[in-house]
Amino acid sequence: MKLKILLAAIGVSSFLLYLSSCSKNNAVQLSGGATCDTTNVKYSTQILSILQNNCYVCHQGPGASSGIDFSNYPAFKGWAESGYVVGDITAAPNHIPMPYGLPPLSDCDINIIVAWINQGMKNN
Repeated sequence: MKLKILLAAIGVSSFLLYLSSCSKNNAVQLSGGATCDTTNVKYSTQILSILQNNCYVCHQGPGASSGIDFSNYPAFKGWAESGYVVGDITAAPNHIPMPYGLPPLSDCDINIIVAWINQGMKNN
């Protein structure tokens, strides 16, 4: 009987310890303190950097894949307005996951693009 109570207490304690270890603060600590700032997203720094690092290999200039050119603000804004960009980077149904054949964008990069769209797609 005492053994059952002891085992139950250990089980409950272990479960509570597990739950307390999964907090937002611990997630930031595990990521090296990095956070994903989606306030006041700027096209000229954050969006352009994501495009250069992940999209320009295929979607830049006159020979852009499928004719989809992200190398200038008006062109990218048009694709973003259409819902195409978010659909593809989030691998939504009926969309081709992008970047094609490469690892998906980080959750932070996706959140930055979505925030930029929601903040009015400013050319800042």
